[in-house]
Amino acid sequence: MIVRIMGEGQFEVGDDVVDRLNELDGALDADLQDDGDDDGFRHHLAQMVELVRSTGQPVEADRLVPSDCIIPPADVSIAELREMLGESGLVPG
Repeated sequence: MIVRIMGEGQFEVGDDVVDRLNELDGALDADLQDDGDDDGFRHHLAQMVELVRSTGQPVEADRLVPSDCIIPPADVSIAELREMLGESGLVPG
């Protein structure tokens, strides 16, 4: 799967990472449902970003491929994230 971290670039991650991203995406969604649990939201989003950075292989800048998933930067606000989310969260699947 190709994951874009907004403002940083694209990374290719394996299925095991996608499974963990889906878990974190569910936790992030729960944070947003709980009247905006700011601490939980920041923690889970930072974990997602770090997981992709630490396990993903950067996609070369000259290689044009669509992103399967877009993760906002860790400093995004709850309001901005809610606007970005679709029905399936940040990570499809």
